[in-house]
Amino acid sequence: MWPSCEASPFLKYSTDKLSIMAKIVITQVRSAINRPARQKATIAALGIKKLHNPVEHEATPQILGMVRKVSHLIRVEEK
Repeated sequence: MWPSCEASPFLKYSTDKLSIMAKIVITQVRSAINRPARQKATIAALGIKKLHNPVEHEATPQILGMVRKVSHLIRVEEK
């Protein structure tokens, strides 16, 4: 018999913690021209379309990982 979700060692975060995550505002400040395709794809995955146009995301581990990979091209502010 499987243990309940509360007792599962694989469940790291409860739903309470996920609902109160911080918001971050990401703005591209440097061009992605002459950058590797993976960095261009990361910028697109973050929803950034133009320079100096801010986008807002929740600070999930996935978003923060993408931010770290292209940190030299963007500016991040907490909201």
